[in-house]
Amino acid sequence: MSDEGRRMARALRLHVEGLQGLGVTAVPRQPGDSGATDSKPERLGRLARAVEACRRCPLYRTRTHAVLSDGTPDAKLVFVGEAPGRDEDLRGVPFVGAAGQLLTKMIEAMGLRREQVYICNVLKDRPPGNRTPLPEEVEACRPFLDEQLAIVQPNIICVLGAVAARTLLGPHVSITKIRGQVCDYQGIPLVPTFHPAYLLRNPSVKRLAWADLKRVKQLLESA
Repeated sequence: MSDEGRRMARALRLHVEGLQGLGVTAVPRQPGDSGATDSKPERLGRLARAVEACRRCPLYRTRTHAVLSDGTPDAKLVFVGEAPGRDEDLRGVPFVGAAGQLLTKMIEAMGLRREQVYICNVLKDRPPGNRTPLPEEVEACRPFLDEQLAIVQPNIICVLGAVAARTLLGPHVSITKIRGQVCDYQGIPLVPTFHPAYLLRNPSVKRLAWADLKRVKQLLESA
């Protein structure tokens, strides 16, 4: 088997294990059939318990809290970041540190409140030292992110940074080349932009991020 074949086989195995962790034992006939009679909070509650119990990568050993999401499951707009940092790990809530404060200001600049959107990360546990997530960690957590998006069913997705963009759009995409473009995730418009942590380090590109958010706002208003 080629390296690509082995990588795909590993990703498929992790995806199946993730579905089993969520209590899915059979593939539904139509997308969204599984658990369709349960409310979004109920389904997200099961997901949170599955994340807490997950042992598919070593990150659970060093975390303080698993970090699932913040905001409303009825959101029309979802923000997807990279991974929890120190503040998020301590509180169990995504985007509450300095980058989170900037994200809150970005959301408010769009005329929204933080509690009106849904915020999550690719990884649910903090990587040691806030390092970049490893490919196998992304693969292990990917089923949880896919399930979150399937439950919330937003009108628009905004991915923050390179890791989130590559996770949902493919491993070879470049955030600097695709930021602001309207892409597609399973029929949902998706707009990539810079991560707030990157904007804190590079304030000169905030104007580009604001242009991306205006594109998101236009899509949201026309949805």
